[in-house]
Amino acid sequence: MLDETLTYALIKVMKAHRNQMAAALVPLGLHSGQELLLNQLWREDGLCQGELITRLGVEPPTVTKTLQRLERAGLVYRARDPERPRVGRVYLTEAGKALREPVEAIWNRTEEELLRDFDDQERALLARLVRTIPL
Repeated sequence: MLDETLTYALIKVMKAHRNQMAAALVPLGLHSGQELLLNQLWREDGLCQGELITRLGVEPPTVTKTLQRLERAGLVYRARDPERPRVGRVYLTEAGKALREPVEAIWNRTEEELLRDFDDQERALLARLVRTIPL
């Protein structure tokens, strides 16, 4: 039975976790996944769309649509690279920069809730095992 497999259990956990994250991001005006793109810009502002696609591991239309929504929300803007006019770069606005702390707080709180029944040793083991799964 499929519902007895580890894959099924992982999918259930990931769906529940994603729904919880999505609900927590609503008050910030964000949709699930948008915080992942913003995170890349918090790490390194001024990335081009191709760099975002590579770092996020998603399809180009996904990044295009996400950028359009974030731009309409006033969280990012696009500008041409002055040294390479064919390259467009994505930059955070002040509003986009201001979301970093609240988003990180949501992620940390959600992770704590996810792992609340695990002791430190179990948390470390789970993290190690999940990070070694080949994708």
